Amino acid sequence: MFGSLATLQPRQLAAQVLNFALVLSTAFMLWKGLSVFTDSSSPIVVVLSGSMEPAFQRGDLLFLWNRGQETQVGEVVVYNVRGKDIPIVHRVIRRFGGGSAPLQLLTKGDNNAADDTELYARGQSYLDRSQDVIGSVVGYVPFVGYVTILLSEYPWLKTAMLVFMALTVVLQRE
Repeated sequence: MFGSLATLQPRQLAAQVLNFALVLSTAFMLWKGLSVFTDSSSPIVVVLSGSMEPAFQRGDLLFLWNRGQETQVGEVVVYNVRGKDIPIVHRVIRRFGGGSAPLQLLTKGDNNAADDTELYARGQSYLDRSQDVIGSVVGYVPFVGYVTILLSEYPWLKTAMLVFMALTVVLQRE
């Protein structure tokens, strides 16, 4: 495998490295374009826990939309807790304000006994729709996101996958 890498001419090797960089930059541009289109900093998220069962299972890939700011009771939203960077997927159970007043939401996981006030930042009783919510769930693909969970639980797997992808791109013949 590495023998064929050594037989590449410098121009061929440079072309393969640039090809790999093109693949990575294309993926990044698609992500950013999707972020602009959906008006969400994270337009695709993976369900990490069982708090939304039976609606969503651990590993489901969720598609978000953040263009409509009038979130209704019963909608499933994804939000970040202030000071933490872990998205939480829960259902809106109560809403306050709206119109000229800032929209505030109270959420709860379908599989949880209590609402999310314990999860919110200290001193926060409700989510501010414009600041805390990443987007509303508009679709999902079951279990596709489980790869992401495996990559985060086993960091060596991420390294192995990146090395494999890099070698595949560099060693491919055109």
